[in-house]
Amino acid sequence: MRYTKARYLASYPNYKLAPRTGLPEIAFGGRSNVGKSSLLNSLMKQRKLAQISKTPGKTRLLNYFAVMDNKSIDRLYFVDLPGYGYARVSRGTRDSWKTLIEGYLENSQHLKGFLILIDSRRGIEEDDIQLMEYLHSLGKNICPILTKSDKLGRQQKTQIVKKTTDILSGFAGDSLFPILHSAKTGEGNDLIWRWIGERIDDETE
Repeated sequence: MRYTKARYLASYPNYKLAPRTGLPEIAFGGRSNVGKSSLLNSLMKQRKLAQISKTPGKTRLLNYFAVMDNKSIDRLYFVDLPGYGYARVSRGTRDSWKTLIEGYLENSQHLKGFLILIDSRRGIEEDDIQLMEYLHSLGKNICPILTKSDKLGRQQKTQIVKKTTDILSGFAGDSLFPILHSAKTGEGNDLIWRWIGERIDDETE
């Protein structure tokens, strides 16, 4: 199925308030300022679909985007989650984000895949590993995305993919393969769409 455009639907402070349409969901998560909005815009080729901010910690709710087919029929949701690892907010705020994210992940009946974004220049950090271990324990489908790949040279790309693959194999075996992505060049978009399609197309035909 071809997905041609998307629109911002709404933001929710609790998963219980999210749409009950039964459509499959793909979640976007990662550290603050890792490029979730840029990835959303790049996948849909819509520059202003998701608001891009240079200030970390701006996403504080469950942001839903409806993805449509060429007949403008809603087929799935992209769900942008609050970022983690941003220290310049109160402990209470960070705890509320954690509760929001865990509530969604543990209770959403239609979450078909989780795109976890990792800054390719920094590599996997402890927060990323903890989230992936948590997702793995819940039996969720995970796709690691190495963002901002246009900032790296060819050799650096090869090195970060190998390093990331080695780390992931420590707890997920051979099931996780990182995808290099650049919102600037579109590198990786086709591979990400293929991964998404393998998990939802059977349900949206």
